Amino acid sequence: MTRGILGEKLGMTQVFDEEGNAIPVTVIKAGPCTVVQKKVSNKDGYNAIQLGYGAIKPKKANRPLKGHFDKAKVGPVAHLREFRLEKPDEYEVGQEIKVDIFKPGDVVDVTGTSRGKGFAGAIKRWGFHRGPMSHGSKYHRGPGSLGASADPSRVLKGRKMPGRMGGEKTTVQNIKVVKVDPDRNLLLVKGAVPGARGSIVAIRDAVKVR
Repeated sequence: MTRGILGEKLGMTQVFDEEGNAIPVTVIKAGPCTVVQKKVSNKDGYNAIQLGYGAIKPKKANRPLKGHFDKAKVGPVAHLREFRLEKPDEYEVGQEIKVDIFKPGDVVDVTGTSRGKGFAGAIKRWGFHRGPMSHGSKYHRGPGSLGASADPSRVLKGRKMPGRMGGEKTTVQNIKVVKVDPDRNLLLVKGAVPGARGSIVAIRDAVKVR
């Protein structure tokens, strides 16, 4: 990967291409981001840069973070994310990264935190089939058999069961960049991305480009 940026999901809309086809897009306010830290393999074991997004008041940062920002000689930011890069030497601490690093037609991966949906059963959470709803059946939306009885006399790890759904780190791969608006720091990508409006997302070069 050679490029990455942080942004805020603003919502969804649609745009039209040259042929008049409607394209559903997600609007992301991407950047500007500041390079807060640079890591290299011979010192840290891997190559990466740490980007900061969203300025905050200095009193909002705790003392360890304040020292971290002072060392980089940058202002306090609300969000920090690391992006692994092949060539971190192309960046300098304090450098500002804007949305114009991408262009229409690029293929990217977008990572965010999915919407939390609360406690959900096995049918909603994992797509299980339900039981018969009539003819005397007394088992409708349960998770079904949990495994063997005598051996191993326990429920095996990894069994899909009811529980908290959503609120997890999720990545959507191979999304096409439809439009870039450098003047307003806007990035329009085709389709939906994880998270609610106002949530933070990370955009980077696609790992598995088709």
